[in-house]
Amino acid sequence: MAKTQVVRDGRPTPWRNPVLRFEGSSRAPAGAVYELLADLQSHLDWGGQRQLETTRLLTLEAPSGPAGVGVEFLTTGSDGKAARWSDRSVVTEATRPQVFEFVTEGHREGKAGSRPWLSTAVHRYEMAPKPGGCSVTYTQDLTRLDGAPRVLFNRAVSRIVFRVSAKYMRRGFDALLGLAEERSGFGDDEGTIGAADSRDDR
Repeated sequence: MAKTQVVRDGRPTPWRNPVLRFEGSSRAPAGAVYELLADLQSHLDWGGQRQLETTRLLTLEAPSGPAGVGVEFLTTGSDGKAARWSDRSVVTEATRPQVFEFVTEGHREGKAGSRPWLSTAVHRYEMAPKPGGCSVTYTQDLTRLDGAPRVLFNRAVSRIVFRVSAKYMRRGFDALLGLAEERSGFGDDEGTIGAADSRDDR
């Protein structure tokens, strides 16, 4: 578990949240996966077009060329039928082909009259070469959450929400690995292999 700062009644309160973690294998080399991550416009493909309509990346504004440390980009995304995220992200680590990491400051608008959610999340991808391709590990560490309904901080409810969110994010992770294989000349006959879990600690 990781500690997230939750703001309640104007005061930050620690809340222990599960860290989202996916592990997968790709027939593409580690460099091919890294290049997709550093090519921010490609996120609109594996995180947008290949996702479900209700939970996908919608727009992205970013400089052209491979993203390095300090590069900022803006995105919007759907979250259900009514809610929308407007995010600002900055690349915090870019070591080809091993690591690509960025931190996202999120702003979620729901139904009219509802309070917006504010969040901070660290997204980290680690690639390692292996015979026949590479292994990829993704972690998402939610370090701040403000404005969400109190019920979400109930342990039982938060676990359910976490599992549902993980299902949709897993789809994007698998799409990333699949697109890397496509661009490396592999077909769809075998696909990628992966597993998802939430770790109790970093």
